[in-house]
Amino acid sequence: MRSWPRAAKACGPVGERTVRVECYAGYKGDERPVRLQIDEQMVDIADVEDRWYSPGATYFRVLLSNGERYVLRREDAQDVWTLEAFRAPV
Repeated sequence: MRSWPRAAKACGPVGERTVRVECYAGYKGDERPVRLQIDEQMVDIADVEDRWYSPGATYFRVLLSNGERYVLRREDAQDVWTLEAFRAPV
């Protein structure tokens, strides 16, 4: 992985940064993320590349329309989204 430019700059470690995410609401409620707010800008999620579950959380590896990749974590009980990892485009 490369450096953590915008994600780490504002709030220290990436895993501690709470972010705003807009979701597609299917039969399961907030089924998958479709937009992510980075700083003051909303960026479309081009693809959800992977999804996995752990007790109490759901993780999504997403590709943004600007080429950046993030791992997002959604705390199921609290409906809180955090950035867990970042990879800049090559």
